[in-house]
Amino acid sequence: MTTVSGLGPWPGADPLEAQTTVLGELTSTPTGVTGLPFVVQLPGRGYGAEPTGRGAALLVDLPAELGPHGWKLTDRPGRDAARARAYLREDLDALAVAAYGYEGRLLVPVTGPFTLAADLYLARGDRVLSDAGGVRELAESLGAGLAEHLDAVRAAVPGAEPVVLLSEPRLSDVLLARVPDFTGRGTLRSVAGTVVTERLRTVVEAARAADARGVVVHLGGAWTGVRPVVAAGADAIGLEVARVGGAGWQRVGEAVEAGVALWAGLAGLGIEREAGDVVGQADTLVGPWRALGLAARGLAEVVVMADGAGAGGAPRT
Repeated sequence: MTTVSGLGPWPGADPLEAQTTVLGELTSTPTGVTGLPFVVQLPGRGYGAEPTGRGAALLVDLPAELGPHGWKLTDRPGRDAARARAYLREDLDALAVAAYGYEGRLLVPVTGPFTLAADLYLARGDRVLSDAGGVRELAESLGAGLAEHLDAVRAAVPGAEPVVLLSEPRLSDVLLARVPDFTGRGTLRSVAGTVVTERLRTVVEAARAADARGVVVHLGGAWTGVRPVVAAGADAIGLEVARVGGAGWQRVGEAVEAGVALWAGLAGLGIEREAGDVVGQADTLVGPWRALGLAARGLAEVVVMADGAGAGGAPRT
């Protein structure tokens, strides 16, 4: 049995239409495929709906606003924060309608603490990532906000069993000192793997304390962060497997042998019209999996992450 889900981003500006489509496709999958519905994100609506604004809207006691370079922390919430929170409420209202009567696992995508710290600026200064205390405070704030968000998801869909997806596409840049500084002429210092583990663990444990059914950390196409993510206690790692390479698969093998599941992103696989091809696409995992000597039965536990119908729309920050 193969399980298929998505990362969250979806084109368009109508959350009810998008959420209805996703629920419809992933609750009526063909034989041999299990669908895991996800809460949609519509970045095409503009600032406040893109990953950084959406992540900032979840922060507790850390208000943010739009500045010249993107989102930044501020002393008090204003219009920008209100718009981002309004988008979240609109999405939850749409979820309540589209998923009425649904029971089972529901994937809840959230921007992870390090990607958020890399894209969010301090009130006066560089990126939050440049300040160790700021990163710690952000992780704690995000953990508290995530717990509140999971409560809101359960209120919208009482039968839902939330699984948290922390999206960390910039974690590799954080670890390898590739995040530009405020001037754009240099880069911020790398963050030690042990610190990454501690901050991720803060959010992972907050999700568990809020009764999440699992926590997945999705790294995009870069495998550098696999070990810190595993050490943080995540239940699964997400990777775009076509970009992993030999050394990356070795890290994946270590994670799987440690009991951490793989959520495999497959390029070109969409939710709409292509769910029936999931099993065939998943065959691309078999070669590297067998080359590592991993148990064949473990392939049945791999969750396939489809591209959806494309994200479209606004800038990341």
